[in-house]
Amino acid sequence: MTYTGHNKELAENKLILLYIMDKIDMPLTNIQITKIIMENNLMNYFSLQHCINELCSDNLLSTGSSDKKSYYTITESGKNTLKYLEYLIPETIKNNIDNKIKDARKKIRNETLISADFIPESENKYMVNCSVREDDFTLIEIKIAVGNKNDARNICEKWKNYTQTIYSEIIETLTKKRD
Repeated sequence: MTYTGHNKELAENKLILLYIMDKIDMPLTNIQITKIIMENNLMNYFSLQHCINELCSDNLLSTGSSDKKSYYTITESGKNTLKYLEYLIPETIKNNIDNKIKDARKKIRNETLISADFIPESENKYMVNCSVREDDFTLIEIKIAVGNKNDARNICEKWKNYTQTIYSEIIETLTKKRD
């Protein structure tokens, strides 16, 4: 089978995407996949979206949803295809992915476990929801009403950046002996 330059690049990009999905071994959102691909300069955004669509159409990736988000996972068919064609991915690219996949998985798990968002209830009332989950267990969940969008954004940002410190301070304050 001979490939034109474009077809060869498309096939390689699809295999790279299958390789990442196989190695990461967890469901990913489109944004999470895009982040991994773009941070490692593996292909451009439009090629990535084209590959995702074709891999789904060919049943090599499947989609599912939870928490109002769509996730992608590699199918058995995708794993088998990868097994037979993995040799077409350049070793340097595979090594690069292998070296970065553990950190990517850890980062994604942390994103999944720590959440903060807000919902406008009225013009001067925003409900901020912050939580930390470990697997299916909620460690802490806080709902705070604030008067403006800027405060809501700041609380979400601080929660995401300083979760451990905030959590520790709350536990310490709640368990401290009072006179």
